[in-house]
Amino acid sequence: MIGLVLKLLRDELSNYIVQNKSQGDSIIQSDVILHNIALMDNDGQTDLNNKVVITLVNTEEESTLKNGSNILRTPNGVKYVEPPVFLNLYILVSATLGQDLQDAYEFALERLSLVIQFFQAKKSFTVQNSPFSSISSDSNISEEVKEEIKLNVELYTLTFEQINHLWGSLGGKQVPSAMYKIRLISIKENSGISAPLVEELVNNQNVTNIN
Repeated sequence: MIGLVLKLLRDELSNYIVQNKSQGDSIIQSDVILHNIALMDNDGQTDLNNKVVITLVNTEEESTLKNGSNILRTPNGVKYVEPPVFLNLYILVSATLGQDLQDAYEFALERLSLVIQFFQAKKSFTVQNSPFSSISSDSNISEEVKEEIKLNVELYTLTFEQINHLWGSLGGKQVPSAMYKIRLISIKENSGISAPLVEELVNNQNVTNIN
């Protein structure tokens, strides 16, 4: 589910950036990618240059929804399952620099501005309201899973200390970036223990009359 959610956001964001890019910017939809920004400075990772990179940096359980019911009604009775885990995802969206562009930093700032504009204008995402996502037409994804994708995205502001710690942990040189918090995604396993409906109660307790 995490991969599906991030793919949906990537597809929608890439279309917006390409449609609204500044004159002279050669970015194409395939330049908006899901990747680990920590690998940007590694040898052989030149494919991260001149891109908009979406990186998952943290997951957090939504504690307010932790104690859900573990009884699921079915046509044949009930099923006892563990309640789903609801997660908040923290993603870092980075605009990396192109090595061969004279105005690389300026283009990176412009792309980051488009990222912020995009999420400012559209904060809620479902498969139904995301026409540019390949998920909607993917027959390998069940309709039930598609219906479960309901996301709210908000800008998550870091302090200077948190920014330094984050990029220090990533081990790379800092590039223009913004962090977003994605609420909520549901993770669950469909296996469980099935039981029939209770249709009749029988009391076999012996009753003794006391005279």
